Amino acid sequence: MANGKYTRVDGRRSASSYCSTVTITVFVALCLVGVWMMTSSSSSSVVPVQNVDEPAQEKKSEAKEQLTESNESSSNQQFEDNNADLPEDATKGGKNEKIQENIEKSDEKSNEESKFDDGSNRQMQNDDNKTGDGDSKTDSEGGETNTDESEKKSYSDENGNKSDSDDGEKKSDRKSEESSGEKVDGQVEEKEDQNENKESEKSSDDKKEDGSKNQSSNELFPSGAQLELTNETTTQKGSFSTQATESKNEKEAQQSSNQQNGYNWKLCNVTAGADFIPCLDNLQAIKKLRSTKHYEHRERHCPEEPPTCLVPLPEGYKRSIEWPTSREKIWYYNVPHTKLAKIKGHQNWVKVTGEYLTFPGGGTQFKNGALHYIDFIQESVPDVAWGKRTRVVLDVGCGVASFGGFLFDRGVLSMSFAPKDEHEAQVQFALERGIPAISAVMGTERLPFPGIVFDAVHCARCRVPWHIEGGKLLLELNRVLRPGGFFIWSATPVYQKLPEDVEIWNAMSQLIKAMCWELVSISKDTINKVGIAVYRKPTSNECYEKRSQQQPPVCSGSDDPNAAWHVPLQACMHKVPEESLERGSQWPEQWPARLEKTPYWLLSSQVGVYGKSAPEDFTADYEHWKRVVSKSYLNGMGINWSTVRNVMDMRSVYGGFAAAMKDISVWVMNVISIDSPDTLPIIYERGLFEHELCYLPLPSAEVAMLSGPCRCNLVAVVAEVDRILRPEGKLIVRDDVETINELESMVKGMQWEVRMTYSKDKEGLLCVEKSMWRPKELETIKYAIA
Repeated sequence: MANGKYTRVDGRRSASSYCSTVTITVFVALCLVGVWMMTSSSSSSVVPVQNVDEPAQEKKSEAKEQLTESNESSSNQQFEDNNADLPEDATKGGKNEKIQENIEKSDEKSNEESKFDDGSNRQMQNDDNKTGDGDSKTDSEGGETNTDESEKKSYSDENGNKSDSDDGEKKSDRKSEESSGEKVDGQVEEKEDQNENKESEKSSDDKKEDGSKNQSSNELFPSGAQLELTNETTTQKGSFSTQATESKNEKEAQQSSNQQNGYNWKLCNVTAGADFIPCLDNLQAIKKLRSTKHYEHRERHCPEEPPTCLVPLPEGYKRSIEWPTSREKIWYYNVPHTKLAKIKGHQNWVKVTGEYLTFPGGGTQFKNGALHYIDFIQESVPDVAWGKRTRVVLDVGCGVASFGGFLFDRGVLSMSFAPKDEHEAQVQFALERGIPAISAVMGTERLPFPGIVFDAVHCARCRVPWHIEGGKLLLELNRVLRPGGFFIWSATPVYQKLPEDVEIWNAMSQLIKAMCWELVSISKDTINKVGIAVYRKPTSNECYEKRSQQQPPVCSGSDDPNAAWHVPLQACMHKVPEESLERGSQWPEQWPARLEKTPYWLLSSQVGVYGKSAPEDFTADYEHWKRVVSKSYLNGMGINWSTVRNVMDMRSVYGGFAAAMKDISVWVMNVISIDSPDTLPIIYERGLFEHELCYLPLPSAEVAMLSGPCRCNLVAVVAEVDRILRPEGKLIVRDDVETINELESMVKGMQWEVRMTYSKDKEGLLCVEKSMWRPKELETIKYAIA
């Protein structure tokens, strides 16, 4: 029994009561040693590192064997205790203080292993596993100690015995740590960083349960090298964050902030100021023109890269007056231009009346009001049939667009255009009044419309020299006018006998005869004291073939009359379609039936935009938009449509949205990208119309609608939408969720109000309201500086 005197845990060779007492005493002593070690050690943070390769379960069984093993084993055993789980009485004085003192003495004699932790408690689960069973389990379940959880110790056995090999390893380890502490530290932190995301999400209690998972850090050191590590070599994060974590979090925060604030918007610094239209104010391109005699400087000169800055608002801008009052007056500061009032005020174009610009409804050819003039035309030519046979009209040189504004009363939609010239903002006047208009000119290029789409073309003193250069400009009207459509010409050559007027009249008469147009009526309006000539385009090619002289010539068969994007004008005529199923061979249904009826020239053999046969596609699109408008747009957007007049559909396809809005007092400007299927003729066939964004002044629309997918430069698109959308105007976007989120981020950066967002099956809907906010930082657009 020689070994008996060396053990205090041999329950098999002693009485049971004595054994229990000794066991408890020893365990309490060990706990008190832990308390002493905690109070005597430095407060620095140290990572507890063990170079142990065995699984946690093997350690647990080994610890159990150590507690129950007889003193037949002469090897020293190591016990570890979790101070966070010590019973309360383990830290109290009294009898235990003496035991603690004895153990302290033996501890000083031995080269005991000490390990420190700063509070992350990585190894606490391992400590629990090594505590053993029986009475030690009772101790571990006794409750939490008052000592700091950020410290815990690992002790040798109560006799302080360690093997010589272990002692040697500790000594050598101390030397290596002193010489290479920083390197070890770096190795530990590198290992820790791999798990820092998980650790940052866990509470200190979670970390207790997670200690065994982090033992991989022990593999950084050879056996025994982890003993008595200095505070500097084995630090861990504890309550301190790492630079890696801090930097990563800051990057994520900045990215989140950028996403929230969207694009860093700037204010456009341009000569035109609030009237800036990118394609018409490209002064750099205009200066390079060789000639301007054909109004080349009034044509489109779009920049290679669209602007991504925000255009200023007119100073003193107010919310636009609602329709129909806006037809008679608008806020002066919304379009602060008075030149037209000075030049054309006596013709009742526009006048300045206090803080308003007022529009008496007159024009150069209808001083006494546009409505009388409109009715006089129909009296002269009953076949015009406003609002039935004639639905879509092109008004050339529109001025302030009073003609088109009063055509609404007769069920007619008029596309008015005029150049951005010395008359300043005549088109802006029209749009502010709630009347469709674009900035354009008849110069050297085709108008931005497909062929044979307008039911009538009107020119009232439009200052266009129709007869020069082989009639090139009048032949452009022939291209866009439907066969059987009317050209209504009200100008001094019609009713005055001055030499210049007579010369022009004779030249026009010869040209129109060569074009096979029929003079339907010449009449004089006694009230306005003007004359009106009305011509009709032929519906067949018979006249062309019978001409003695082929001047102007017929265009070649390869010439596409629908091509309108920067196509030069040619002095030729396109043949009239005569095949029964060819577009233009028949007049459309009367309004409003033409809005809903599938065009006769859409064939089942053709594939539509959405993959069905063209007629099915057309019908399905219209039914879809009727449902969407009735169930969502009219009631679900929070938009008071009675206050809305100008609407833009930026991806119109068949014009289904505009058709579904037929009962609302709005007009819709349909937009088709040049890269999209050319469905423009279908839109016109329905009695609607389209335009290009670059022709609109700002701000001109109260509601802009964009239905995805949009694969453009989103920043440029949003900047353009901001340019044309009125303050307090609404933008409605339907697209995939990713695009919706990106757009929402951008408009939030402009301080727009998000009124509604909705998503389902990766498709999203966004409705936002434009604010009056403008950025302070400027971005100079060099090509737009005079």
